[in-house]
Amino acid sequence: MRRRCASLLLIVQCLAFGAIIDRIAVIVGNSIVKDSDIDRDLRVVSFLNNEPLNFSAANRKTAANRLIDQVFIRREIRIGDYPTATPEQAEAQLDALKKQRFRSTSAFEQALRRYGLTDVELRIQFQWQLSVLQFIDARFRPAVLVTDEEIDKYYREHAAALQRQYPNKSADELRDEVRDILTGQKVNQQFFSWLDDQRKSAKIVFREENLA
Repeated sequence: MRRRCASLLLIVQCLAFGAIIDRIAVIVGNSIVKDSDIDRDLRVVSFLNNEPLNFSAANRKTAANRLIDQVFIRREIRIGDYPTATPEQAEAQLDALKKQRFRSTSAFEQALRRYGLTDVELRIQFQWQLSVLQFIDARFRPAVLVTDEEIDKYYREHAAALQRQYPNKSADELRDEVRDILTGQKVNQQFFSWLDDQRKSAKIVFREENLA
């Protein structure tokens, strides 16, 4: 009987400890952001940006806001049945990263250990990033219109920089480049405006004051 009580006490202690280290940080409508989500986000972003780990209050707040935005995006992808990136696409991105930044598999694995990550977590991150890009393109690009007047204005204001960046392109070809630039800018404006609207209409509760 004593052994069973001791075992039960150990389980309760473990559960209590787990609750402490992985408490809810933010509630977004019916969704939650946990401390472990913030921790993982900081590790992944630091790894991808090749930056030292930094768990300061300011960085945790930035990570929490990224994850809040992700709640809205995931919901919209689900409701709108938007296509998501495939594991194969994520694997290709991960392979490209390995070739670009690491001289060997051993160096890559050492970096993962240094940041406290697994290659599975990176694949998940790449698949998510690609899914977000696909969502933004499918959701907002169709509504974007770039006029000839806008192209002319941008070209006049940035002609020298465009010619330096694309020295082998004619003026007509540069118009296509400008159209792409302006389209990307408008898509981003619509996307961030949509995120702002989502935040205004959502009930967001910060369980940690320094995240608000």
